[in-house]
Amino acid sequence: MKDAILYIHGKGGCAAESRHYKSLFPDHAVIGLDYQTCTPWETGAEIRSAVAELNAEYARIILIANSIGAYFSMCAGIDRSISEAFFISPIVDMEKLICEMMRWASVTEAELKENGVIHTAFGEDLSWAYLCYVRAHPPIWTAPTQILYGSRDTLTSPDVIRDFANTHNRSLTILEGGEHWFHTEAQMAFLDNWILKHTGVAVTWMQNCFHKRSSNS
Repeated sequence: MKDAILYIHGKGGCAAESRHYKSLFPDHAVIGLDYQTCTPWETGAEIRSAVAELNAEYARIILIANSIGAYFSMCAGIDRSISEAFFISPIVDMEKLICEMMRWASVTEAELKENGVIHTAFGEDLSWAYLCYVRAHPPIWTAPTQILYGSRDTLTSPDVIRDFANTHNRSLTILEGGEHWFHTEAQMAFLDNWILKHTGVAVTWMQNCFHKRSSNS
């Protein structure tokens, strides 16, 4: 049985982003989850269902999750069903982020509770039900995990990401000058090297690159 890579995108992303990782994992099945929901309880259920299906077909599952996709994955209760995980710019303290967005929008907890949902000028909807769920269900995550974080990430502070990594005994790599969204050529090269460094696929990947260069010469 082959191993599988399951990619969980962030907000505004898509499952097609998983194609980027096919060259890094040439001997794995690479699957991007096109989830249809946007709450931790609903999307967590979608991820949990996808992992259950993949476990029936593949020997191991490696998770690559981006931004809020990492948070949704932690809410899915799949940490014992995957062999390892790579979190890219993960949201690791959703309550703190929501409270920060409430501060940006000058919204109090009393106002949010009374209104249920409040639309903000910066495009995010604040939800009392969402906040209550987050507080009642702190994610438990035990899977071996590598974390990649940009020092200029505006959604998660350095203290928060370091506290999460230390508390959960996770390996943290920081790209100085990196943003929340890894998208430039230099950032993606750093991301690729980070993944290759922490997996057993580096030798295979380098061999494939050598064979491609040899066949083109």
